[in-house]
Amino acid sequence: MIIWRHNRKALILAMTMLVLTACSERSWNNPYPAADEGQNILYQAFTERPKHLDPVRSYSSNEYAFLGQIVEPPLHYHYLDRPYRLAALTAKQVPEPRFYDRQDQLLSADARLEDIAYTVYEIGIQPGIRYQPHPAFARDEQGELRYHELTEAELADKWRLADFVHTGSRELVAADYVYQIKRLAHPRLDSPIFSIMSEYIVGLGDYAKQLKQAYDELSQQQGIAGEDADQPWLDLAKYPLEGVQLVDRYRYRIRIMGKYPQFLYWLAMPFFAATPPEVDRFYSQPGMQDRNISMDWYPVGTGAYMLTENNPNRRMVLMRNPNFRGMPYPDATHPEKVSPQLLVDAGKPMPFIDQVVYSLEKETIPYWSKFLQGYYDLSGISSDSFDQAVQFNVSGEVNLTDEMQDKGIRLLTEVQSSTMYMGFNMLDPVVGGTAERERLLRRAISIAVDYEEFIRIFRNGRGLAAQSPLPPGITGYQEGEQGINPYIYDWVNGKPKRKGIDEAKRLLVQAGYPQGRDAKTGEPLVIHLDIAAGGPDDKSLLDWFRKQFERIDLQLDIRNTDYNRFQEKMRKGNAQLFMWGWNADYPDPENFMFLLYGPNSRAKHAGENAANYSNPEFDALFDQMKNMDNSPRRDAVINKMLEIIRADAPWLWGYHPKDYLLHHGWYGNLLPNLFAHNTLMYRRIDLDERAQLRSDWNNPLVWPVVVLALILVVSLVPGVIAYRRKERQAMRHTVDHAGAAS
Repeated sequence: MIIWRHNRKALILAMTMLVLTACSERSWNNPYPAADEGQNILYQAFTERPKHLDPVRSYSSNEYAFLGQIVEPPLHYHYLDRPYRLAALTAKQVPEPRFYDRQDQLLSADARLEDIAYTVYEIGIQPGIRYQPHPAFARDEQGELRYHELTEAELADKWRLADFVHTGSRELVAADYVYQIKRLAHPRLDSPIFSIMSEYIVGLGDYAKQLKQAYDELSQQQGIAGEDADQPWLDLAKYPLEGVQLVDRYRYRIRIMGKYPQFLYWLAMPFFAATPPEVDRFYSQPGMQDRNISMDWYPVGTGAYMLTENNPNRRMVLMRNPNFRGMPYPDATHPEKVSPQLLVDAGKPMPFIDQVVYSLEKETIPYWSKFLQGYYDLSGISSDSFDQAVQFNVSGEVNLTDEMQDKGIRLLTEVQSSTMYMGFNMLDPVVGGTAERERLLRRAISIAVDYEEFIRIFRNGRGLAAQSPLPPGITGYQEGEQGINPYIYDWVNGKPKRKGIDEAKRLLVQAGYPQGRDAKTGEPLVIHLDIAAGGPDDKSLLDWFRKQFERIDLQLDIRNTDYNRFQEKMRKGNAQLFMWGWNADYPDPENFMFLLYGPNSRAKHAGENAANYSNPEFDALFDQMKNMDNSPRRDAVINKMLEIIRADAPWLWGYHPKDYLLHHGWYGNLLPNLFAHNTLMYRRIDLDERAQLRSDWNNPLVWPVVVLALILVVSLVPGVIAYRRKERQAMRHTVDHAGAAS
């Protein structure tokens, strides 16, 4: 009887839950709290935790996805305009450079490059901009900073930023930008751009030495040694930097050596966002680092959003900054080039979304499923879901599948400002050097490795075969026949066509390797590819590369190793052929051409020229081009540089990745912007449409569960009847036995 009662209670409870859930408007599979229903929240996913969120250290796209919404450099990129154009963010306007000679005499704007000793940028900041609420700004009744002299006891119950009860704010001032530039030279922070900035910002290199000495003395005074988590606070306001001058409350000047027009692009990166000294001091207190209460964990800014939850093993949350000034959604300089849907909100104050929730998704399948259910507002396309999402028509154009179109899902595509390539080590005695023999060998291999096929097989068509280091959208990139690499491609029927294998074999004969053998020794030519590959899909990729070399009778020896060993080989120049890539920091050819600039050799100068390529003519043209303003004259110099490196072939030019981004129809104002970091404030969600479609797509089918429950009940009936019959027989036997006894 006890068994039946328990089963009956369980069935009643299950049936009750079914009825209640069926009557509820909330879907069973909704992964978010009920309190989120109807809220203006954008839902996205992330796959790996950001390592650095301190703007002086962060240099990764997965970090900028968060940091770019929080901190604000003086400049940013116009959201709608193409080609990409710098615009003022916190600055009043994009500063104009002023040129000076060595006697500090002002020169004209068209002064000769050799006459320019210094360039000065004066940046004016808009008044009235305020920081997000933060405990570093909190003050007590006497006006003193409340949390800047915390004792161990006062910090004992503080494990998150939210544990600090009081917050405050203040106005953004020019001194905050000066303070951040000084942080580039801080001996503890190891900013990734310090080396390049020390070549330009006057006195920055010597400033780093000064700070190192001051820091060591302070550490010695406080008895701090080694890599302790708690390090002394170095008040940078006490140490002036020659090349950065505070003019007044809202103006500061940066003095750089020579002429460097690309410096303006750096002023649109988080490295040059403002850091208030109060925040630096707050995070430098003993015990903060142990609790992950730091700039790397909780950045502070004046942007549209602030990071309120940082749990990289589960989720990260951005909330609307209540102190944000409400920038208006922009107009386009050329409205006829922009979709009318992207101009509907022009002039309206931003941001449009109150909260952004990022959930950790390590696997692609659950990520994709939640996107299709409407629980993520946008998604990339993994290889597993590619065929379900898109298809190619007979012309090779990509279209969404019927399933995606029926859901109102939309596709955005954009060729990235990136180059993925295979490089030859130009120090290698076989494939390196500038003699005709080595040059012809490199060209033959460049023809043989069919990157069009690579893109089809391994990228699902998501890429563009490269003709040079320059991707689309970068000054110097050319469309059409004038933009092809004539050593690798022919122009056929209005398209570039890779030269045939016969041409590659002919070049090998000219290079002295008929049928893949050294004409002098008869030995087969073996090319060594150094790579750090360990993924499950890498075997098929490496097999494919071997087949490409076999097509011209060459043997490819793949030397697979761990990444640290690979890096060591690259630093020492011991690799022969290698795979590498580069993402642009800013939309200028200098940011790609410097990858082949001789003085940037990785083996000789620890630079980014991984191929260790050196051509005196190319280097001289680079020195000329890098400081020129965009003009037909600069274009001519770039074309000469491209001709040189195409002829020398230090790279197999590889491909430019193409991003495919899917988003639901309720997610508006989406436009790929390869260089802007603060894009979330432009986006909009149609909450009613999302709620309705989520409900439609996730409406539970109750009847199978009800049928299953009924089957369960029916299956229990024979057992219950038998049990009751047996129980009655036992009771009758007990009664008969009692009567006989009496």
